[in-house]
This record gives sequence, structure tokens and C-alpha cells, in this order.
Amino acid sequence: MEKTDILIVGSGCSGLYAALNLPENRKITIISKSDLESNDSFLAQGGICMLKNDDDYDSYFEDTMKAGHYENDKKSVEIMIRSSQDVIRDLVDYGVAFARDENGQFLFTREGAHSHHRILFHEDITGKEITRHLLAAAKAKPNITLYEYTTLLDIVEKDNVCYGGLVQKQNSHLEIIQADTTILATGGVGGLFQHSTNYRHLTGDGLAIALRHHIQLKNIDYIQIHPTTFYDPDETKRSFLISESVRGEGAKLYGKDMQRFVYELLPRDVLSKAIYKKMEADHTKHVWEDLKPIPKDELESHFPNILKHCEEKGYDPEEECIPIVPAQHYFMGGIDVNYESKTSMENLYAVGETACNGVHGKNRLASNSLLESLVFAKRAAADIIENGAVLPDGDSFENLVQALPLNYYVNTKQVEKNYHQLVKKAIQAQRDARDDQDAHENFAFNRF
Repeated sequence: MEKTDILIVGSGCSGLYAALNLPENRKITIISKSDLESNDSFLAQGGICMLKNDDDYDSYFEDTMKAGHYENDKKSVEIMIRSSQDVIRDLVDYGVAFARDENGQFLFTREGAHSHHRILFHEDITGKEITRHLLAAAKAKPNITLYEYTTLLDIVEKDNVCYGGLVQKQNSHLEIIQADTTILATGGVGGLFQHSTNYRHLTGDGLAIALRHHIQLKNIDYIQIHPTTFYDPDETKRSFLISESVRGEGAKLYGKDMQRFVYELLPRDVLSKAIYKKMEADHTKHVWEDLKPIPKDELESHFPNILKHCEEKGYDPEEECIPIVPAQHYFMGGIDVNYESKTSMENLYAVGETACNGVHGKNRLASNSLLESLVFAKRAAADIIENGAVLPDGDSFENLVQALPLNYYVNTKQVEKNYHQLVKKAIQAQRDARDDQDAHENFAFNRF
């Protein structure tokens, strides 16, 4: 058994940033289900939004609300936007190199459903640039311990109070980690889908544990389909994202007749439906994306990794169109949290994609994910510092551990299977309870 002050489950940008905003006199343990870099934060291509100035506030707020079908929590949206400049300053201090012009000023790009250019970027690997610097900073902190290939199987809980977690380490050994406070940063649900841009091991573990312990959830059927991923007939592989920024810089979409059929900067869900409709009409498995309208120097400097992937698949985007298809991309719902990222259980927080604070509503505005994750991770850390953990008198931790049905967790493959079924069933039940789904939206979920 191990004792720590704060257990953070997940090594993406939200978990790392929360750890870095906690005091150095707190012992912090971060665990990752895979290696420390195999998380969706490292995969984010397009960028991170920032409020450029007060004149852009109303437009940014409206773009976020409109993309989310006005189901967003307005206060959460305001918190995110107003906190953006502070977060960007922190990232620059950690060494993140956002693109700048010859005068050293930030360069901004634009993506779908944005009224203006307000997105900072680093080539087409912005998530990797941000998260690798946060990871390096966390590794340098003597109070932070990081474990790879360590899976949270369950939390230790009694009377709606969390006391830590039961984990399986790399050597398959089961171990209890006692913690005053636990932060779930377990990512999304893409691993449950046949086509997804997510890593395959991200299967909604935090959601499954929340369901087991009756922790409040919110909008768990709000799952975003990204309209443009590189079409690969090998469906066992993770879908490679063709960034929204590509369309923001001028790329066009064509059907099999090579005629443009849609406005490319529509919100993601609307555009995905239009693509599914076109595929259905054309009886094809993909549509085409034309990157040639983007100036050659811009294409090569801004999107080098996208170019590389396309070339590896036998396509030259500077000379020909590439095949694209929508795929599951982002989880807007999740564990219900307040404005400080606290769940309905004492001593338990949730941040990043596994949490739902209402920022995104029914559909996420492009490049709000990294910002939202960082803003509310920092707020979680501030709340932990200010309020501390609630540690009621009663049974000792040893007694709680003895009451755990450890035999249930020995067969971790079965536990994993049970969790997958639990999450799928809950999401499908939520979808069935709504009456506003249409055939094209359901197309993606046929592969769920």
C-alpha cells in the first residue's frame, strides 16, 4: 500500500497542469494507463484558443455557444475565455513555442465555426508541444512521482467520500494508493468506437468507475464526430486527424464528382452530417479534401506532419486530393463537475475530457479542448489548496481496504470488459432517451 497526498489518474495536459499548480510540499502521484505520452493531449493538432483582446470577447463567446447549440453553461464559457490569457502566459513560461511573426508577435489561425483568427498553434502538433513541456516540468519536480502502465481499477470509497484508488501496476500487481484527494483525468471514450482519432486504450474508465459509485454524470451521449480524418481501409488503426486548421486556411471538400458540396467551416457536427449525407448519396466510403488552395509555403510550414502522413499513405497533397471520412473524436459529456472541477463525491475531482463542466454544450468549438482542460485543471488545484480534503472520522483506511472485494479485480481483462459494457449501455440509454437524433448522426454510432 502506498500513501500520497494527491492521486492524479492520467498524464495528459489537464492532469499534469493540475499537478504543477499544486504546492511543492504536497506529495503527488500521477499514474498513466499506457506510457506517459500516449494520451490524446499529445495528438491535438490544430491549436489552443486565446482571447486576443476585450473586443473579441462577445464574438468568441457567441462562437462557443453557437457551436454548442446554446446548451453550454454560460458561466463556464465565461470562466474559460477570461482565463485564457493567464493560461497562455503559463505555457510560454514553461517553454511552449507558439508560432510568431517576424516581430515576435503571436500568429493566429482560424478553424471551423470561428468568426475570427484567435487560435495559437505550433505547426500541426500544438498538443504535443504543450504537453511535452508540462511533462518535462512535472518530471523535474521532486514531489511528483509518475507511474507508467498503471491502471486505475476502482476508487476506494465509503459514504460518498473518496480515499484513493486500487490500481494494477506494470507487473500486474494490484496495489492500493491511499490519497487525501483524487483527480480523475482519464480522457475520453474513443477506444470504444470502431473509427476514432483517440488512442485505443482510452475507453471511459473514469466514467465506468463513476457509474459504479453513483457519481453524477452529465450529457454522456454528447460525443463529437470529427468531420475530416484520413480514410484508411484498415479499420483496426487509430484514425489520423486532418486538422480543422487545414480547412481554416482554405482546403475544400469534394464528392466523387470532384465538385464542392458544402461550406467547409461549418460546426463539426453539422459538417460531419453533410459528409455522411454525401457519402450516402455517392455510395462511397469517403469524400475528398483538396489542400492545393493553401499556399505551398504555408502548407509545408504549418502542416508538415499531415503532409508526411499523407505521403506515407501514397498521396501528395500538393498535387492531388486526399480521401477523408468522419470519425469519433471528442467526448463533450462526462463526470458532472462544478466550476472548480469537483465531482458529487467528496475528495474527488475530474478534469479534462472525462469531466463535464458544460463549456462545450452539445458540440465542441474547435481548439477549445486544450484551453478548457487547462483552465479547469488549474481551478481544481486552487480549490484543493483552499479547501483541502474532507477526512471524516470513522473506519480506518485499513478497514476500508479489507472490505474491498479484491477477488473481483484479479481478472483485470474481465473488469475491463465489464467497464466497457457498462459505459456503452449508459451512453446508449442516454441517446435512446433523447428524441432529436437523426439518421446521419446515428451513422457514426453504428460502429460503437
